[in-house]
Amino acid sequence: MTFLALNLLDSGVQLSMLCAAIGLIFAFVLIAIVARAPAGNERMRQIAAAVQEGAKAYLNRQVITISAIAIIIFILLFIFKDHPTAVGFIIGAFCSLSAGFIGMRIAVIANVRTTQAAATGGRTSALRMAFNGGAVTGLLVVGLALLAVSIFYTAANKMVGHDMAIRSLVGLALGASLISVFARLGGGIYTKAADVGADLVGKIEQGFEEDDPRNPATIADNVGDNVGDCAGMAADVFETYAVSLIGAILVGALTLVGNSAAIIYPFVLGGISVLGAICGVLFVNIANGKPAAVLMGGVLTSAIISAILFWPATHYLFPTGLTIAGATRTPTQLYFASVIGLVMTAVVVAITNYYTSMRYAPVQKIARASETGHATNIIAGLAVGQHATALPVGFIGIAILLSFHFAGLYGIAIAVMSMLSMAGIIISLDSFGPITDNAGGVAVMSNLPKEVRAVTDELDAVGNTMKAVTKGYAIASAGLAALVLFGSYVEELWAHNVAYAEFHFSLTEPKVIIGLFLGGLLPFIFTAFSMDAVGKAAGAVVREVRRQLKAKPGILTGQDTPDYATCVDIVTKAALREMIVPALLPLIFVVAVATIKPLGPVVLGGLLVGTIVTGLFVAIAMTSGGGAWDNAKKFIEEGNLGGKGSFAHAASITGDTVGDPYKDTAGPAINPMIKVVNIVAILIIPIFF
Repeated sequence: MTFLALNLLDSGVQLSMLCAAIGLIFAFVLIAIVARAPAGNERMRQIAAAVQEGAKAYLNRQVITISAIAIIIFILLFIFKDHPTAVGFIIGAFCSLSAGFIGMRIAVIANVRTTQAAATGGRTSALRMAFNGGAVTGLLVVGLALLAVSIFYTAANKMVGHDMAIRSLVGLALGASLISVFARLGGGIYTKAADVGADLVGKIEQGFEEDDPRNPATIADNVGDNVGDCAGMAADVFETYAVSLIGAILVGALTLVGNSAAIIYPFVLGGISVLGAICGVLFVNIANGKPAAVLMGGVLTSAIISAILFWPATHYLFPTGLTIAGATRTPTQLYFASVIGLVMTAVVVAITNYYTSMRYAPVQKIARASETGHATNIIAGLAVGQHATALPVGFIGIAILLSFHFAGLYGIAIAVMSMLSMAGIIISLDSFGPITDNAGGVAVMSNLPKEVRAVTDELDAVGNTMKAVTKGYAIASAGLAALVLFGSYVEELWAHNVAYAEFHFSLTEPKVIIGLFLGGLLPFIFTAFSMDAVGKAAGAVVREVRRQLKAKPGILTGQDTPDYATCVDIVTKAALREMIVPALLPLIFVVAVATIKPLGPVVLGGLLVGTIVTGLFVAIAMTSGGGAWDNAKKFIEEGNLGGKGSFAHAASITGDTVGDPYKDTAGPAINPMIKVVNIVAILIIPIFF
């Protein structure tokens, strides 16, 4: 046992690198499998090429825009902070962009092949093709994140020493988080502006079907699914994973000084879970049954494999336990803290599934409310979103209580890392959604038989739930990760400023209350800008679609071809323009509070907590409510409550349109925004305090 413990202690980081490399190799094997699959007829390949071209053009322009901002921040860090932190920032930013870009490219390749699989092999073949396309993104995210952090930590440790290596990891976290906010916002604005614009004119004014080729905004809508749900989500979870790993390392270094096992343990957990994710992907590829059951089976397989392997790893690294705050914690207690993260993943998945799946009461309640009009649909959707906050927040509280009981703040950090270690399989589910959505669009625009669209629609409904589930997972884990980062902020503040060594952010201190108010305000201002951006861009799309239909009446009869490129260009420019202000808000708030003398570090501490609390509630309400609105529409479209073309269907389209920026733009973008606030606060302590 002692030999194994020493061996794991010496090579734990290298082991995590090996597991990350295995995950990346497996991802490239999946890429080869997807790429070699048949891509359908000439018309299908033309449509897929148009979507691919639009997505590539948008991401290239987004990279240019973000890179300009990233270079400015790099220079500021290089001058005012230190060189390793600045280098870490660039690495984090580059890897976050790469994860999103590669994931989007594979999703675009997979969508037309999923359509072809639905046409020739049926539901199971289409399910596996779409999931394998999504699994590429999932494995790339965890593989790149784990590899980036472990290589940077190892290199910095040798070049600048252990303490500087630990502190410079915050730069990598900031790079990943800031890029994620831009990717999430830009992609979210793009996809929902195109979607809302296409639905308002196409479905409500003209009575078009989903993805009707006569709708000039159809290609832009399909492009949006990829740049928002694939590229945006990949960057989002990359940063959440990287930040959770770095947060756990920081807590271990700050609260358990001199205990190298506490720093190695998060790396080992991450490495093990890559193997668990691969097992989950294999399960989906061999199992048969209903799509939702097969996908959830993959998640369960991944969790069980991870839970089994966590046990020996924990006992080998901590053979005699750990002393925290004067009390000895056994290796079994540390193991329980890691299991809490796995259980929380299952709990969040189950709760979000209940509130967003067509099979359960909340979605059906919204659908029934649609029978009495547009307003009652909106009221019911808002209520479902707000109801959906209670259970996740309650279980987050229980998880915090239990993990703190087992191992203090370090126990919470381990629970968060364990929860995020499931990202490989969870993100596979998320990317599955836009791939099946696009596959349905290709089927309609290629005039394939209705049976093919029936298969893709069934998978798309499951995909909608999966997207909502993964957003709930990302938000819940972000809330826990932010709590760990707040703990790191307090520890860093005490370490750098003796004047605050005895300060515990008491609620009797007016400055703390001021900070709570400011922090509570930030998510509301942030989402307001995000929603405004979607509204403005969607309005421009609506005007363009109306203009084309008026200028070329032959579009409605199929005699004229719509100008798809103009709509793509409109939403591209709007997304890049409108994402900048809300993405920079968290930076502005933190730096303003830090630099205004009457405020300072105490107010900033309150701001961090206020942002975490209100951000968590707003994000869960928006993502769950939006997902429920979307599936309520699909529930009616399946023939319930009057089916397509009914009054209830028209009302459900309105609800879905309102829910779109909720679930795909403003709500999910809160997740990286919370982390940016906390990371910037940690980063500026030596500069301002």
